[in-house]
Amino acid sequence: MRKKEDKYDFKAFGLAIKEARKKRGLTREQVGAMIEIDPRYLTNIENKGQHPSLQVLYDLVSLLNVSVDEFFLPAANLTKSTRRRQIEKQMDSFTEKELMLMEALVVGINNAKGAED
Repeated sequence: MRKKEDKYDFKAFGLAIKEARKKRGLTREQVGAMIEIDPRYLTNIENKGQHPSLQVLYDLVSLLNVSVDEFFLPAANLTKSTRRRQIEKQMDSFTEKELMLMEALVVGINNAKGAED
């Protein structure tokens, strides 16, 4: 039988959900209505690290585009952080010209990093 203290601590996950929700300009009430949960349940997930049900976990990460990899997989296996996923989601609506600007920015940043080394 598992010990209670062996349970995964969802506090970091809750904070990531809260940050992603706020970035999208959504209230707890709005998110609750979208995924059909009580806003108080979301408050407990965000602030107290309450363990969400698997369905609620799925609904939250899907809606808010949060990567679960950074919470459940070792850092060495991390493929995409939440920030990277959210940036990529925003870029999905970019025009070709806007993507060219982003590409130039990335090249400039990488060149500047190379100059520092």
